[in-house]
Amino acid sequence: MHKVILDTDPGIDDAMAIAYAIAHPDIKLLGLTTVFGNVSVEKATRNAQYILDVMGVSDVAVAKGAGVPVVQSPLPHSEFVHGDDGIGNCYPQSDVALNANAQHAQLHALNAADYIIEQARAHPGEISLLAVGPLTNIALALEKEPDLPNLVKQLIVMGGAVDEPGNVTPLAEANFFNDPHAADRLLARDWPMMVVGLDVTHKVMITDTHLAKLRDEAGVTGDFLWRTSRFYIDFYTSKGAAKDAVEPQCAMHDAAAVAYLVEPDAFSVARGAARVIEDGVAAGQLALDRKGYQYTTEHWSERASNNGACMSVDAERVLDSFLTNIIAHRLV
Repeated sequence: MHKVILDTDPGIDDAMAIAYAIAHPDIKLLGLTTVFGNVSVEKATRNAQYILDVMGVSDVAVAKGAGVPVVQSPLPHSEFVHGDDGIGNCYPQSDVALNANAQHAQLHALNAADYIIEQARAHPGEISLLAVGPLTNIALALEKEPDLPNLVKQLIVMGGAVDEPGNVTPLAEANFFNDPHAADRLLARDWPMMVVGLDVTHKVMITDTHLAKLRDEAGVTGDFLWRTSRFYIDFYTSKGAAKDAVEPQCAMHDAAAVAYLVEPDAFSVARGAARVIEDGVAAGQLALDRKGYQYTTEHWSERASNNGACMSVDAERVLDSFLTNIIAHRLV
């Protein structure tokens, strides 16, 4: 059983990841920690609570986290991708959950960084941190608790791109672009860290046919994922990575990070020291040293040398795991 804290900025694909983590029988979801990114941290926190309500979950903590990056000025949010509310403009006008039996998830007394530290200390070596937004909360937790890499089981990050072009600039993926300093700080440390980036998430695409199957067979959760995906599908069809696809579809970015946790052998991995460019025209770019040469600059010295980055994926297997588990967990 994987004990998981999911650090998230919901976000339509974040909702998919949350649903997958709730549904999978090998995952015990302890908490959601929220961060700015797709939307403000205020909207992300509200959305996290609401998503848990919709999915009938009342025993998962929600801890509000960072609203700005650790160094750089905040960048605009991604409402043009996720809708003004972050979940495809499906947040209700009233604050009433779709599932009347759910008890609204209350905010934890601790902020996100402190909650991560508290749980890591309470369950040493047991918690998998899944970070699917900007890495600010994890960087703040690491600053407060330098031993965090030894306290957690692993850190799985949805972010970056090694060979695949970026999705916010030609070089950068959105999560790393939103807080490149945080990402580079985490990659400097020696801990079990896996980057699940655009190299694989652009290969795991969910189509309207798949989403309709969830709508028809996965109860309230499936209906919610169908409705929230309408805005996302429209973006991908008009401007995103699926604009030339035969059938409307979208990437499942954040759910792929959950898939790595439960289906790791569905991915191939490259390893080496890694950096994230912190500013300038290449800000947010992930660079992975796959050669291990002795270089002429100091930028690669004293870096963790065993960071992992997913480079290929059995997309059909990942998609099947996602669909099968959510349907099996069907909530009427």
